[in-house]
Amino acid sequence: MTKEAAQQAPQIETVTVTLDEPIMHGNTKIAALTIRRPKAGALRGVSMVDLLNVNVSALQLVLPRITEPTLTRDDVINMDPADLMEIGMEVAAFLARKETRTSMNR
Repeated sequence: MTKEAAQQAPQIETVTVTLDEPIMHGNTKIAALTIRRPKAGALRGVSMVDLLNVNVSALQLVLPRITEPTLTRDDVINMDPADLMEIGMEVAAFLARKETRTSMNR
């Protein structure tokens, strides 16, 4: 990739959330998650209204598609509720238009 092409490549919007209660994924302790702004394909089978309402079932489907390290559905099920709420609010914010997110001082 040329330098010019790299400058024109769209940047993937991400946010990192430090967890109050780290997740044990096998023998690995996950203390922070990077969440990337989902594309429409990552939202398949999920109501966007449910994501805006921080619906737990919707987050169980979407988070494994947009987190790094990749969470499993069981990881989400066993997550501390305060951490799930924080992550859910970040996902909901990603659904807003760019100018709205900018005005929210994200």
